[in-house]
Amino acid sequence: MKFFEFFSFTDPNIRYVVAGSILMTVCSAVVGCFTFLRKRALIGDAVAHSVLPGVCLSFLLTGDKNPFVLLIGAFITGGLSIFLVEFISSKTKLKEDSAIGIVLSVFFGIGILLLTAIQHGGNANQSGLDSFLFGKAASILPEDLYSFGLVGIILLIGVFFFFKEFTLISFDRNFAEAIGLPVKMLEFMLTSITVLAVVTGIQAVGVVLMAAMLITPAAAARYWTHNLTIMMLVAAMMGAFSGIFGAYISYLAPSMPTGPWIVMVISMIAIISFTFAPVKGVFARLRKQIKNQKQITDENILKLFFQLGEKDQDFFTQRSIHTLLERRPMRKDHLKNGLARLTEQGFLNKTKDHWKFTEAGKAKGQRIARLHRLWELYLTQYLQLAPDHVHDDAETIEHIITPELESKILEQLQYPKVDPHDTKIPYKDF
Repeated sequence: MKFFEFFSFTDPNIRYVVAGSILMTVCSAVVGCFTFLRKRALIGDAVAHSVLPGVCLSFLLTGDKNPFVLLIGAFITGGLSIFLVEFISSKTKLKEDSAIGIVLSVFFGIGILLLTAIQHGGNANQSGLDSFLFGKAASILPEDLYSFGLVGIILLIGVFFFFKEFTLISFDRNFAEAIGLPVKMLEFMLTSITVLAVVTGIQAVGVVLMAAMLITPAAAARYWTHNLTIMMLVAAMMGAFSGIFGAYISYLAPSMPTGPWIVMVISMIAIISFTFAPVKGVFARLRKQIKNQKQITDENILKLFFQLGEKDQDFFTQRSIHTLLERRPMRKDHLKNGLARLTEQGFLNKTKDHWKFTEAGKAKGQRIARLHRLWELYLTQYLQLAPDHVHDDAETIEHIITPELESKILEQLQYPKVDPHDTKIPYKDF
């Protein structure tokens, strides 16, 4: 059974691949949270593509594939790419996305040229160097793991000791400057750590897919929490999971590289998060929209009952669907569903095909009508809008005004008696 062979970790090669994959994915996920929150996702892509010429130049200069030497070259060109992006975007009329596109293309093009030259140069030691392009976790050797492990530990220690400062410049750079933090130095450190994270993962995933490992876990984790510490832990766990199972899938299909499988697994996790996350997922937001739409429909029906009661000087007269639709056009099925909900909630009483207010329903309908008229008056008095231009805005705002905000509006308007159309504003003693 290959499952037990793999997860028993008795094979040293499996241990190296799994450990390297977890190390790479966890480091990139942790650092990627800051990159994601600073809305600099494309920078990660630029850095990932820009480390290739550094790797090739290091090999050309030394003729050796020593991991530390390659990492130094990758770090230099990765850092240089960020410097050039900031230089171009600050000293020219080009925006940052254009600068990133230029730097990414130029550095990656140079990297491909150098890699091609190396492959045709006859150096027998160059074998396996192309794994940096698309990644090849299976080629990770013990010395690679030690090198990447050391870099990864330095990276995580840096994040741990400067977590508060990195968090502050990620959320509010101006406030960090105002309280005297060395923002430029902290940004340089964060940039360096980002480059280190990219450099750590290129052998496993490759320069082409490394940006995905930097951003995708952070983006997926953001859907599950608003707390940055928890977000980083969730992103790290997602990254580790993708590293393990990406390596396992690659183990089952040896002809398939590990890096793309790791990216495929984390992409599936991200899709699940975007769809099913309890607060920000697609289904959660859809449920919230449906709930809000039902609330608006129900409150509009109660307001309609109140307006008809004002007109007839009797708030407890029974109303038919036909009467309600004559006063306010709406979809008949929405009206029926709203009447059923309001009856179930105790705001209306139903007798055959007619409905009438309960005391609770009248109080709620009166409040919605009051909020509508108060907001119309507020718009005409403070924004100088014409009375015939305020109805639609009031129709929207009346459903989201809290009791606290209602009190503030009443104080501001000094408890007015009529709205801009000289209609009486209904208070509790109405």
